[in-house]
Amino acid sequence: MGSLTRANAARNAKGAAAKPTTLKQQQLGDIGLGERLRYGFDKSMAAGPIALVGWLSLVTLVVILFAAIILALTHWGSDEGWSFIEAVWQSLMRTMDAGTVAGDAGWAFRGLNLFVTLMGILVFSALISIISAGLDSALEALRKGRSRVLEVDHTVILNWSPSIFDIISELVVANESRKKPRIVIMANRDKVEMEDEIADKVGDLKNTQVICRSGDPTDLFDLSLVNAQTCRSIIVVSPEGSNDPDSEVIKTVLALTNDPKRRDERYRIAAELRDAKNAEVARIVGGDEVQLVLADDLISRIVVQSSRQAGVSAVYSELLDFDGCEIYTTELEDLVGVTYGEALMGYEDSALIGLRYGDGRVRMNPPMDSVIPMGARAIIIAEDDAAIRRTPLPDDAIDLAAIRKPKAVKRAAERILIIGWNRRGPMIAYELSRYVKPGSVLTVAGDIPGFSDEIMAMTLGSKNMKVQAKVIDTSHAASLEALEPLGYDSIMVLGYSDHMEPQSADTRTLITLLHLRKLSERLGEHISVVSEMIDIRNRELAEVTRADDFVVSNKLVSLMLAQASENEYLSSIFDDLLDEEGSEIYMRPIGDYVDLALPQNFYTIAEAARQRGETAIGYRRKREGEGAKDDDGRNMGGVVVNPPKSEALEYLPEDRVIVLAED
Repeated sequence: MGSLTRANAARNAKGAAAKPTTLKQQQLGDIGLGERLRYGFDKSMAAGPIALVGWLSLVTLVVILFAAIILALTHWGSDEGWSFIEAVWQSLMRTMDAGTVAGDAGWAFRGLNLFVTLMGILVFSALISIISAGLDSALEALRKGRSRVLEVDHTVILNWSPSIFDIISELVVANESRKKPRIVIMANRDKVEMEDEIADKVGDLKNTQVICRSGDPTDLFDLSLVNAQTCRSIIVVSPEGSNDPDSEVIKTVLALTNDPKRRDERYRIAAELRDAKNAEVARIVGGDEVQLVLADDLISRIVVQSSRQAGVSAVYSELLDFDGCEIYTTELEDLVGVTYGEALMGYEDSALIGLRYGDGRVRMNPPMDSVIPMGARAIIIAEDDAAIRRTPLPDDAIDLAAIRKPKAVKRAAERILIIGWNRRGPMIAYELSRYVKPGSVLTVAGDIPGFSDEIMAMTLGSKNMKVQAKVIDTSHAASLEALEPLGYDSIMVLGYSDHMEPQSADTRTLITLLHLRKLSERLGEHISVVSEMIDIRNRELAEVTRADDFVVSNKLVSLMLAQASENEYLSSIFDDLLDEEGSEIYMRPIGDYVDLALPQNFYTIAEAARQRGETAIGYRRKREGEGAKDDDGRNMGGVVVNPPKSEALEYLPEDRVIVLAED
């Protein structure tokens, strides 16, 4: 009994071992050969065209071998018989050419070859269909922008916003000296729509080719389509229409830097954030690979500086525009041990403006007696990096007799008016409070829901300024006149960009500016006005309002992103330049620096600034009428940055010297 039980157990174990061990094996074990072939064919259908071509090739091979074996065994169609190789060749020819069968003799031979020919027709018809479907699928993928780009050393732009057109325009200028430059754009939009909009809003692309792809920049698979591993730089713009754009930007940077297939070399990423509160998280995610452009913070600071001295926005535009002079960082081996003040005068066609130290710190306009250490890099304004070269100072370059001694200027409390409101308003008020003297007053006029409560709840940077709110219709002439604009030292007009479409917000701003212009003409008094514009295309229309300065928000953000993608130190440079605690850009009467009785060269002006602990970088020499030659057509308002230092010019009392100074 025991031996019988052991025998049954052995047979059961043997049977169990022979059974399939997985669900798929169990399913296949229960079906026949035909069902298995059908299962394999269905699996190949799902695998794509290449797998189908493989199946067709297998069917063709089976038919040819089947016919060749019969011919080799039966000697049909040949008195001398067929070798196997010859039989394979004859079957192959009849598979590929249906006309070959017409010359065959003998019904058995004809029947076999007819079968082979019909199978060939079937296989080649299916093959043509598969190839056609595959090509259609590939073309559809190209049309939808779902194919992977094969470019190298290209610039990648992720997400879509109104800033993208200015970014492309700037990169086109920057790419003129490069061979076969490419810009690859990926956003959650239709590829054809993106291409059409770029063609409409961007002018001549010159030698740059723009490639669009549709996809989600936060998705790792979609990111692989832009081939970021071989790119030159990456720009991540704040996505248009998103409820939480900063989160999407941070997630995109996270996907780039933590992709398992990422390259070993550092990325150069320029990312746009709206809220400065999210900057810390973005820096944790991106590390030293990302430069952050805090859009609202950037615009707010430039608006404040422009309100205090008209024309400053043109200086920033010049520094950020690839068309003019740019900011470069370069090695300083020949300047190690030299003081910053001595190095200032060593460049004829470029301007030294600061230092980047080996530990990453940036200091714009450092003390004149500070010695340049080993490992520091020069921050220089130049038309091109090839133009950066030290030149000896001519003996007679500086007219010391023309230099004037500085005069003490006492600043008083100010009255400032802001007309209109948006999310940048609280930041502007915060920055203003850090500049003004005690007793200053800021009046904000607007007509949006919850306006007064928001104004009174603002946090200021100092106790020097009080804030008051006035709810009025800012597009109504009588309401604006009731504010008594002539009683304010400066006026800022902001667009309602958070509550209106960009074009509508700019239109509302234009109406306000026109009313202020009409009021100024009627009263016969100049009203100092600085206006924020969203769209650069509305800047020309706004010129008729005769405002002192315009800050075009989208344009400046675009310039900053484009420059940051090419210069990995730019973000830290502008952080220092726009910080109230460091040196900033000032436009001061040139007559306070040099005698205006005779023409003066810029060497003399730069020396006058150097003696005050300032770095002179240019001038504003605005001229009206047909004889004006200073404006180059870019609406710079007479601003010239980095002029040739040896050129002597006549200046008027209203002309300004542009300097970097602490106060």
